Amino acid sequence: MSQHLTMIQAITEAMDQKLGQDNRVMILGQDIGVNGGVFRSTEGLFEKYGKDRVVDTPLAEAGIIGSAIGLALNGMVPVVEIQFLAFIYPGFEQIVSHAARMRYRTRGQFGVPLVIRTPYGAGIRGPELHSESVETFFAHTPGLKVVAPSNPYDAKGLLISAIEDPDPVIFLEPTKLYRAFKEEVPKEMYRIPIGQAKVVQEGSDLTIFAWGAMLREALNAAKKIENEKGWKCEVIDLRTLYPLDRDTIVKSIKKTGRGLVVHEAHKSSGLGAEIISIINDEALIYLKAPIKRVTGFDVPVPQFSVEDHYLPTVERVKQGIMETISF
Repeated sequence: MSQHLTMIQAITEAMDQKLGQDNRVMILGQDIGVNGGVFRSTEGLFEKYGKDRVVDTPLAEAGIIGSAIGLALNGMVPVVEIQFLAFIYPGFEQIVSHAARMRYRTRGQFGVPLVIRTPYGAGIRGPELHSESVETFFAHTPGLKVVAPSNPYDAKGLLISAIEDPDPVIFLEPTKLYRAFKEEVPKEMYRIPIGQAKVVQEGSDLTIFAWGAMLREALNAAKKIENEKGWKCEVIDLRTLYPLDRDTIVKSIKKTGRGLVVHEAHKSSGLGAEIISIINDEALIYLKAPIKRVTGFDVPVPQFSVEDHYLPTVERVKQGIMETISF
């Protein structure tokens, strides 16, 4: 059986089902109890599972994440909610110095089965530090897995996989998509493997790589360019940002010979550069044009009055497609 859910509803259902199935699973975060979280992602869970499984914490990200690491080392499976991605900075040291390194540090004797959920990205008219896309910080850190769903179906399946993973997972939720649309989501538990990209649309002229909220911009641009020019773009949702699905990336480029990466993070040292490097290493001789990037700019995410000028748009993506195919 299935139901029509928004992304936030799918995320709530994934946590609800894992809390019900596994007594080791618990949730920690600021305002996640009675208030149900800043985006209401934990609504109803405090009443259902109690204060020992859905734990309201002080406003102290280093303390929340540090406590979760200790819980994970002692047999629990904590799911941490950080209210916005840029709020994670006070807890960054706990993530990179301890959570990510524990399996290496103990030569495999201890793992940290920890999920850190956090909204990310612009497009919600948020104030400063509410719209960051700094996924590269985490994708650059050995020992972490980094996941970014683009739709409700994937959000539920990937979150269940993340909670069941024996190592720490940074689970990035595109804020702009929380309630943007609904789609069919099975009521039963299911899993989407971490590390597997998805070919969302088949094509032959160019491959677009995207994730999170940018997938919709990529798909809309691909549709417009096909209507106007007849060019067929293959669109790939990476879904997992580390480890990247190298096989799917390379296979698609060998098929189309051209590529475009779309991400709202800053351009310099963004994940697009790593994707291009993989292509250069494994599929250079198949390229008919240089790989292009359509990204955010190398400035802080601006205030909401000019936010739309920062984000990649359908028109910017379409222009990137035209420049690449016309090279």
